[in-house]
Amino acid sequence: MVKITPNPPAPDDSVSRAQSARNKKLEDATNRALNFYLKPKPEGEAPDNSSTLFRIDPDVDSECLLANLSESLASANALINDLAFDLEGSRRHVALGILQLIELSELLANRALDIVEAR
Repeated sequence: MVKITPNPPAPDDSVSRAQSARNKKLEDATNRALNFYLKPKPEGEAPDNSSTLFRIDPDVDSECLLANLSESLASANALINDLAFDLEGSRRHVALGILQLIELSELLANRALDIVEAR
């Protein structure tokens, strides 16, 4: 004996469209999550650290980095020099101590820059 089975009712178009959109969103979210956690980053690419305000290009050579360091230290030297001579007492001694550390760092950076340039 053959049992006759009726065809399922035709789905309501608005329901099927809403379900299709929901499935598409779920699929997109799944792909984003899988790509984030499982897709390897190309070698040499630094991780995106959005909490970092400043970044240094990984292709910059040592000479350029040392030259910029030396210039930054020279600027800090000028700023603290100006500040130190407006202060008095223990605050002035603190500022002059900072000034000596900056000058020492500047000497070290300049010496490292001389070594890099000699190569």
